[in-house]
Amino acid sequence: MIAMLKATKLKTLLNTPEEWHAFVIGFFEVLCPWPARYEKCDSCHTSLKGEEHYYAAGRGIGFVALLLILIGLAKLVETIWR
Repeated sequence: MIAMLKATKLKTLLNTPEEWHAFVIGFFEVLCPWPARYEKCDSCHTSLKGEEHYYAAGRGIGFVALLLILIGLAKLVETIWR
């Protein structure tokens, strides 16, 4: 497992503004929830060109964050109504 982590280049993970931009767009499209504006295609938005994987990761993490927020709100409402 450690050898696998050493093999991955974590120094290059989200180290450019374009990667962060793609990640944040994907994250907030799910969290807000905005309709998906981008699909994997040849005519993608120029800021996502080549960074579609960060966009997809942002959407995945945004979905998990949205679920956790909704679960927390449900527990809060349940506690208040008792």
